[in-house]
Amino acid sequence: MSGESGQPEAGPSHAGIGWPNPERNRAGVPGGVIRRAGAQGRRSWIQKVLEQIMDSPLQCVTPSEVVPVTVLAVQRYLLEDEPRDTVPKPPLYCYDVTISDGVYQEKCYLDPSLNSLVYQNILKVGIQMRISRVSCLYNEKRIGQGILCLGNVHCGETSDTICLETPFRNRAHEEKPERPLRGGKSHYLALWNNEDPYGDIWLTDKQPEELNFSDTKIISLSHLEMTWANRRNFPALLVRIIHKSKLRYYGKPDKKMIEPYQTFLEVADSSGTVSVIMWNALCPEWFKSLRVGLVLLLQDYSVKKSYPFRIQPVPVDPQIKLISTMEICLNLRDPPTNIIIVPEKQVKPEWRLPKLNHRFTTRSELDNMPENCICDVIGLLVFVGRVQRSKKKENREDFWSYRWIHIADGTSEQPFIVELFSTSQPEIFENIYPMANFVCTQLKVVRNDNQVPKLLYLTTTNESGVFITGHRGQPYTYDAKNANRPSTSQAARVENQERNAKRHHHDEPMSSQCFPTTSTNLNLSNKIRILQGPHTNPVAVPQPGTSVQAKGIKPGMPTIFNCRPNTNPNLQGKARKTISDRWESQLWREKKFGLIDHLHYSRVYPESIPRKFTFEHRKFLSQQYNSQPSKYIPPEGRPPKLDDFKSARSLGHFEVTILGLNHEIAIDVAFLPMYCPEDIRTSQIDTLLTSMNYSCAYPRDANANDRLPGPRAVAGDIIKAVTELDRVHIVGILDICNLGNNNVEVYLHKIYSPENTS
Repeated sequence: MSGESGQPEAGPSHAGIGWPNPERNRAGVPGGVIRRAGAQGRRSWIQKVLEQIMDSPLQCVTPSEVVPVTVLAVQRYLLEDEPRDTVPKPPLYCYDVTISDGVYQEKCYLDPSLNSLVYQNILKVGIQMRISRVSCLYNEKRIGQGILCLGNVHCGETSDTICLETPFRNRAHEEKPERPLRGGKSHYLALWNNEDPYGDIWLTDKQPEELNFSDTKIISLSHLEMTWANRRNFPALLVRIIHKSKLRYYGKPDKKMIEPYQTFLEVADSSGTVSVIMWNALCPEWFKSLRVGLVLLLQDYSVKKSYPFRIQPVPVDPQIKLISTMEICLNLRDPPTNIIIVPEKQVKPEWRLPKLNHRFTTRSELDNMPENCICDVIGLLVFVGRVQRSKKKENREDFWSYRWIHIADGTSEQPFIVELFSTSQPEIFENIYPMANFVCTQLKVVRNDNQVPKLLYLTTTNESGVFITGHRGQPYTYDAKNANRPSTSQAARVENQERNAKRHHHDEPMSSQCFPTTSTNLNLSNKIRILQGPHTNPVAVPQPGTSVQAKGIKPGMPTIFNCRPNTNPNLQGKARKTISDRWESQLWREKKFGLIDHLHYSRVYPESIPRKFTFEHRKFLSQQYNSQPSKYIPPEGRPPKLDDFKSARSLGHFEVTILGLNHEIAIDVAFLPMYCPEDIRTSQIDTLLTSMNYSCAYPRDANANDRLPGPRAVAGDIIKAVTELDRVHIVGILDICNLGNNNVEVYLHKIYSPENTS
């Protein structure tokens, strides 16, 4: 895959090519000097390209020899406006790509015209890449300083042998913490969202300090609320962290903020609870060290009137006053805040600091909880879905990262279904797998009892937190009221091991009964269309593991014309026969040879098939269903192949053909109903066409002892239901998923039958 390069603009703040210069340029990024290599040892392709640029009067050159290099890192950051820019621009995220030619490593700037290669998961770590056009972005204020810019590349397959021992040709790129090549930012962002801390600027080693409180003047929160407007200096606060929000990144191209981060802490003492805002450089220093339950001594803070539109989380103790007229601000300067973690053994009962009061809910209790109610859950993970992304705003590059999980607590036949957004805890979010004990706090109930089947799941909030590495030392274990709750996961573990049918793929919960008029869930490069037309043949395509799903609308009224199951051995495991039932409408037989265009997107790729979980290969499976990493991670030993793992879908998928209203264009898409006889709680049985209307795991109304119909019977019922849609105008929502390497899947998400099609 190649792209055309635009002419990069030279600027005053570029890292250098060559050996390091101890000085820093104006933007605070390491500089360097271009030098020619000596004649000893193996010649580096990177060095030869740099010398070719030096000898050429042109800004862009084509390397005299194009050889494959290995991509070791793809790192993202926000580029600031250039000084000559007079009109603010939308955020432009840039990418630095670290390559290796087997002799040297080099960090290069990716021309923004090639950003789509990253979005589409074509340019990623671990692949071989050929570079056919390069340029140099010079630092015009320093002699011989510049960075290598990649203007045209061809991305190949994953490399079988990757050497990580090659040194950086420019030693400035080895500096810690890592710094972007361009702009004044001091750090990189996470590759796929802005909420996760990424890189070595995020410290984790803050420890409690023994304190002598005899000389420390402390003020209560309620007293501070009454007197702060008339004070210039504020005594220390002694508080416990009750809630902690995820990170918020508010960087903008026209704002010269080095580390534009913000996080909220809800803290409390015996007199009340208040919001504390941690700003900018304090976030990388303290965010990963502060956790719910810690006791803090805060000094040299500032106080301001609270933001009127922010909704504080519900207090853990209804008896404690919620202070909403002021908020505490913690800054690195103006004034420089002093934060001290108080050892738990030093916390005195007479301080009367509030205890944590988690709202642990059982699955059996969830059925009676109202919409928007907040709760905590604990249990055993029985299903982990792939990582997906949804766009925050149209025409922007900012996304939410999320995945679907199922948690069983042994109190119900049904698990908790949780829409788990990133909680700024990537070390957990990216490493969860079935059979692990799991706790998730501050979840919100989402329900709709007016649709069939009823909608009921949980979603994370701004203050949600997740825990997975055992219960010892976690904040919820200090809550005596819920001390016995974790035992529910033991029953779930036994039941889960007996069933041993874990899946790694999950569609969204049921769509609304109402037809959507707009759509904002767009992927990186994915586009979604709502097709109208005659319904043709069902096909199932699941969402990708490394990409994001998107939904969209396109006018038209398709008709379903034919339907055939596809249960090849790779989907079903060994010794399974293909189900041969199929249906094709008479209209399709008449029109299929006279089409202007027939789009074929009904293939289901191996990475999109849900697999039964194997504990031995948990790391491999977790990597397959996560987003692509920013840096290459060498595999442990010889990695298995996805096809080696048994599919969790015994029904396979269907291929559906949809014909446009004008009978000129048709598209083959995939339809993948959820069906797993070993696990009735997370199966969706479709005796009619309900499966096309509810893309979720939802059990039928049946006793646990009922015998489920086999795959052939279910497939036959679906085929029969499709025949009822012969020549019927429908509106179909299709999910378009980009798997990278030009592999695209389109699967049927939902079908509507409009009452008025005129």
